[in-house]
Amino acid sequence: MNAADGALLDAVRSLRWPARRKAPAGLAGDHRSWMRGISTEFEDYRAYRQGDDVSKIDWKLLARRDRAYIRLSTERTVLPTMIVLDASASMAFPAATLEKWHFARHVVLGLASAAHSGRDPVGIAVATGQPGGHYLPARTRRGIVHQILALLAQVEPGGTPPVAPVFDTVARRNRRARIAIVSDFLGDADELLKRATQHAAAGREVHAIHTIHTTEMSPPTRPALVVDPEAAQLKRPLTDLSRQRYLENFGDWRERLARDWRMAGASYTQVVTFQGAPQAVRRIVRPPETASRA
Repeated sequence: MNAADGALLDAVRSLRWPARRKAPAGLAGDHRSWMRGISTEFEDYRAYRQGDDVSKIDWKLLARRDRAYIRLSTERTVLPTMIVLDASASMAFPAATLEKWHFARHVVLGLASAAHSGRDPVGIAVATGQPGGHYLPARTRRGIVHQILALLAQVEPGGTPPVAPVFDTVARRNRRARIAIVSDFLGDADELLKRATQHAAAGREVHAIHTIHTTEMSPPTRPALVVDPEAAQLKRPLTDLSRQRYLENFGDWRERLARDWRMAGASYTQVVTFQGAPQAVRRIVRPPETASRA
């Protein structure tokens, strides 16, 4: 772990990642569950049925209504969290510094820390195009965040690996899980959206975290030759006119992307490198009633 990794973990140490939907019932945890039961968090009453624990009867209500009721509550459960990271060549922009990749890696690390701090199992799958890929199943054990950090240190972004099959594998292996996708969505975005829509339609949480480099938002004004990082043979001159067209097209595409993911039932958050990873993580995990999404 380098100094930047340590600073990131210190900055997000107090963060938790609350569920945006009621989670499937499981082990006791911090998230509201679909299941109704008996616990300390009161929600409603129901009539006493034979076999219920008589110690849970509300005796004051019995005295008033001459009928026994027990107190119901929403159970609390854990929410397994899997993070899918795009490791394509476009995530390695710019090639001289890999700044977008390092930013995305820190966003992943911050999200893993926030989930783990809430006692949730957390794991990662990296889309690298390699057989078997880079995968860690969701775990709660101490040290899982550092295991994720160690796995990421082995990854070098490059090529054009599809993300959708990795998401599909994660969704099949983790049917109860919240899945967060950290990507620039410049690859198989349509197929990925299709797979994610199915997961969200089943009542599961999906987070699309659109990772953008500052230069992609505001390219240089001086003339330049732009090279596609995933197809080096594609080169375009950057002039005043082409820059303006690029900004218009890029803005329209981002709006469509945000709309499509939200219509699919997913949470969409745009994060840009100039914001810094700690601030990006805070925006992603912020409860929906207080969050402002780009």
